[in-house]
Amino acid sequence: MGKHPFPAEEFHAIYSRVPRLTVEVVCLTDRGVVLTRRSIEPCVGQWHLPGGTVRFGEHLRDAVARVAHDELGVHVDVGRQIGYIEYPVMLGNGYQGWPVGIAFEVSVAGGELIGGDQSDHVGCFRSVPPDTLVEQGDFLRGYLAGAFVGS
Repeated sequence: MGKHPFPAEEFHAIYSRVPRLTVEVVCLTDRGVVLTRRSIEPCVGQWHLPGGTVRFGEHLRDAVARVAHDELGVHVDVGRQIGYIEYPVMLGNGYQGWPVGIAFEVSVAGGELIGGDQSDHVGCFRSVPPDTLVEQGDFLRGYLAGAFVGS
């Protein structure tokens, strides 16, 4: 899976002081939106959108494709940008950082959904499951209300 651009200590030193730009992968299938259950901190055991930090010099769409491959094991067609997610609840729960995630729709172009090294399960949902990251759950409820109209 993807290699981090610098050590964890440096990552935390930087992002405990400045916002962290991330991308959120909103992958829709005929079975619903794809979520993974975190197997690492923060938020271990919670469902979440695959996402990750945008690397210096990396275009947002390239980051989306990289994250989808690293966290879902698939190649994707990156669609439109659909919004952003800020994470005040994580900050209030002791997480050292302020991620701001830009959400993109994607569709699977190749491969099978297998998950990555940060999750223990991949699932497809037509509604937001319990134990979803608060901020992502709020975002997804609004998004999914329009995504499956008439289906």
